Amino acid sequence: MKGWKEEELRNRDLMAPCGLYCGACGVYIATRDGNEKFRNVMARLYGTDPEETRCLGCMQPDPPKMLYAFCRLCTIRDCVRSKGFYSCHQCSEWPCNMIENFGLSTGRRVMKRAIPIWREKVKEHGDDEGSVEWARSECERYHCPSCSEPLFRGAQRCRACKEPVADRLDGSLSKEG
Repeated sequence: MKGWKEEELRNRDLMAPCGLYCGACGVYIATRDGNEKFRNVMARLYGTDPEETRCLGCMQPDPPKMLYAFCRLCTIRDCVRSKGFYSCHQCSEWPCNMIENFGLSTGRRVMKRAIPIWREKVKEHGDDEGSVEWARSECERYHCPSCSEPLFRGAQRCRACKEPVADRLDGSLSKEG
């Protein structure tokens, strides 16, 4: 699939427990591609130091090689691990207050869309392959509806054709809403 390799889709380090698939994250994509310009854009967007705006996936084993500053402090990630799960799709308490009170409305929308799909894929294909199929479906989603170029989660406009994409995907980026 254009934009992602099969190894990425199978990489559990990229399967964020909340449903915000790391493979579609701009910080991960900038790190993976060594794209300093894009990494600086992501740093400005999230208000972090460009040197800290690097990540290889939030579910890396401890100690992680390269974990984004926000992900290091993630209570959802900690909760899942404390319960012996690898994802919120395994938890009967989902959606919990951590999901309902997530600080970015775009992220909350993605989580509430993604976790039911993850559950469905696992039910259909089993745990391992279902999780891979969920990751694949997330990556398939992040392609421009106009020109088919790959996007990152939260993209407002396609970098290739300049078409607005936010309303067709996850909505505009905002703190609340």
